[in-house]
Amino acid sequence: MTPVSPSLDDRLDEAARAGDPRAAVSVVLREVFDAARARAERKLDGGMKGREVARLYATAADDLLIALWRVATQVLFPISAVESERLSLVAVGGYGRGVLAPFSDLDLLFLRPAKPTPRGESVIEFVLYVLWDLGVKVGPAVRSVEECLTLSRTDMTVRTTLLEARPLAGDQGLAELMIGRFRDMVSKSDPRPFIAAKLEERAARHEKAGSTRYKVEPNVKDGKGGLRDLNTLYWIARSLAPESRLGATVMDELFTPRERRTSDEAFDFLWRVRIHLHLIAGRAEEKLTFDMQPEVARRMGWRGRGDEPAVERFMRRYFLVARDVGALTRAMSAKLEARHQKTAQGLSRLMTSFRPTRRKVEIDGFWIDQGRLSVEGPEVFDADPVKLLTLFVCADKHDLDLHPDAFSAVTRSLSLVTPKLRRDPAATRAFLDILAHGQRPYRVLTIMNETGLLGRFLPEWGRIVGQTQFNMYHAYTVDEHTLQAIGIINDIARGKLKTDHPMATEIVHLISDMEALMLGMLLHDVGKGGERGQLEDGAIAARRACERLGVDPRRIELVVWLVRSHLALSDYAQKRDLSDPATIRAFAELVGDPERLRMLLVLTVADIRAVGPGVWNGWKGQLMRTLYNQVAALFRGEDVTREDPLSAHPALVERARHTGAAAEAAPVSPVEGLPVQATEISIAASDRPGLFADLAQTMAALGADVTDARVATEDGVVLDVFRVQDGAGLPYGQAEPRRLKTLVEALEKAARGDGRIGQAPQPAGNARKAAFEVRPVVMVDHHASEAATVIEVSCADRPGLLADLSRVFNDEGLSIRSAHVASYGERAVDSFYVVDRRGRKVASEQRIAELRTALEAVLDSRAPAPEGRKVRSARASARDVSELGRRARKPVSPGEQAR
Repeated sequence: MTPVSPSLDDRLDEAARAGDPRAAVSVVLREVFDAARARAERKLDGGMKGREVARLYATAADDLLIALWRVATQVLFPISAVESERLSLVAVGGYGRGVLAPFSDLDLLFLRPAKPTPRGESVIEFVLYVLWDLGVKVGPAVRSVEECLTLSRTDMTVRTTLLEARPLAGDQGLAELMIGRFRDMVSKSDPRPFIAAKLEERAARHEKAGSTRYKVEPNVKDGKGGLRDLNTLYWIARSLAPESRLGATVMDELFTPRERRTSDEAFDFLWRVRIHLHLIAGRAEEKLTFDMQPEVARRMGWRGRGDEPAVERFMRRYFLVARDVGALTRAMSAKLEARHQKTAQGLSRLMTSFRPTRRKVEIDGFWIDQGRLSVEGPEVFDADPVKLLTLFVCADKHDLDLHPDAFSAVTRSLSLVTPKLRRDPAATRAFLDILAHGQRPYRVLTIMNETGLLGRFLPEWGRIVGQTQFNMYHAYTVDEHTLQAIGIINDIARGKLKTDHPMATEIVHLISDMEALMLGMLLHDVGKGGERGQLEDGAIAARRACERLGVDPRRIELVVWLVRSHLALSDYAQKRDLSDPATIRAFAELVGDPERLRMLLVLTVADIRAVGPGVWNGWKGQLMRTLYNQVAALFRGEDVTREDPLSAHPALVERARHTGAAAEAAPVSPVEGLPVQATEISIAASDRPGLFADLAQTMAALGADVTDARVATEDGVVLDVFRVQDGAGLPYGQAEPRRLKTLVEALEKAARGDGRIGQAPQPAGNARKAAFEVRPVVMVDHHASEAATVIEVSCADRPGLLADLSRVFNDEGLSIRSAHVASYGERAVDSFYVVDRRGRKVASEQRIAELRTALEAVLDSRAPAPEGRKVRSARASARDVSELGRRARKPVSPGEQAR
């Protein structure tokens, strides 16, 4: 006969009799708790819905606490019949809702009738210590019934936690008394202050986590469109119907069946993501960082399709869900306002009796309702689908946000967007007016995007909604980045960015076709993810979109050219030698005329600035202005001559001619509104083989990270200009000025060939960088320069990379005449103008092949992960890496380009 295993209660009773009951009880409960959590994890792996798995984790916590409470109150500190020693354990907050992530806090209320008693203190202390021994995070509160009620009247955070109150163990009557009185108080209270507090709290949370829901490393819990936004809706519903489980009666009233389904699907998806995040991190991690994204995608079953890897498909789904959460929030706001339980603009002000709540506008069926544009209902669009577009024209004209009723009416009317409407002249005219002639196109187009109308009206746009690029360069989804770029062009045209972009502000008013420019900006990234490449697929999609919009053929060709060439100005400015006349002539040939040059400059400035915070800087602006001015001069018929590259530092060069080498450092001049991002170090020295490699090695050895570099040679003297940061991404020497002095002295010695150069320190493990598989690329261009071969390399950025590359060139018998360093997040793209020892181009194909092999050996490395941490990697998106090295163009004469 098989012996019967002792029950959990028996094991706990025995543990309570041990010499150290706390330790013994902890051992028993740890085994049971870990087994229950493991079962929940297996259910997750088996495909169970996210909320169901979250309930399993909550059930595991319930069973743990009930067992712990029993041994504490019945065995170690037995119950007394005294009224004052009544004690109840209540789950509150998210835990009270009955859902938990693996490492979430347990929000617990220890409820007593009045004042604390010694026995009650002993029970609470034992329970908390055991939970802490188990590694459980606890958010405890010890209160009486009256204290709960008093606090919840004025403290909306306390009220929120008690809305979810659920008795767990102990005196059931005491818990039910508090919950009953609390719900009665809430039902009799004015709900508006609570709703106001929750919406203001949401706004503050969004501000902290990032005001857009389309940041590529979102916070699943607190970010815009995350779980907390959904929970806020349910808290509001619960405050309106405190007796209803999870506010179900109110939710059924406020949401349509379709919206309830959307809510349920969003909850399940976000909970699955959050639980996987916790399990991968082994802690309460809420941010979906790059190093987490590939593994979460794999665990959730996503697979790559075509050129779109699994991680990008997964993240696109995430952002579409976040958008749905935003739509649900607007829908609930509309219904609440209809019930007069919420006022406009997040309850920041109360309605005044003397202000009319509705005011007619010039279009039938539209009116202004409490400062926002509203409609009579979806039937307005049924009668005239063009009004789906004119609604937004009207909103822009009157500088109004869209009322939630109008927002919902648009989303419910998307089926009216047919091929016929997409070609309707009135509809397309309305769309182009918003895009190119609106007051605030970013805001209006963003709302159109949120409703789904923009992607429905422009199918090419619909394919990039929520699309991400798995790299550290882009901070936003493709659609959000594009909308921000459109807003930046509008700000430039209105003079708001004159200090940052003086040239763009001046020339934007010389552009004769703003519609073509704005169409080019809107469509510049619609080719991302295409099989033919971003530029070619983008050009094809742009042509198709413009033809459908009824754009005239001449303008279509201009828009298509802008889309196909939108990376060119940035590539030439940052990756080519602007002192070489061949560079200027090649770019002029590509551009063709001054109007296109003006458009391309404005578009490029907006494109780069909209990539993310800190990407635009004064260095890039200076390079682009230099290229623009030289090409503009060529178009005016002026000849392009090679300027003396040493003229910017005459004193330094003169000192180097006498001493052999000279170096100086200065902080980069700040651009208003942008932080100083680097220290500029200039070194002049007599040219010799290996000079650049020695300088790069010296900087790597002293921990200087090169973010930009320019090298110029003239009459046997080399001028190297580097922009460097420290390991924290700050200007080198800003935190420790002595380090900068040491670096300058070391560079002078290295330039003269004096002293021993140390090795670069090994990079510390970085989980975010380790998540990227950066495919190394070596491109050779014999046509970009008349005097040198251009080698462009692209690979994972790392400390010491520039030194290693320059050492390869030196070992291969090549001299660097010009170097151009650029970084794009995790990727470095460096261009070198090289010649052999006799000063000629590298013509031998065999030698090029040997050089390519040597470079690839240096390039093929991946950033290390932190020690003991396994990071799943995915292919980094390289869609913005230039293809200049693959384009063979012959430079043209000034006469051929003069216009």
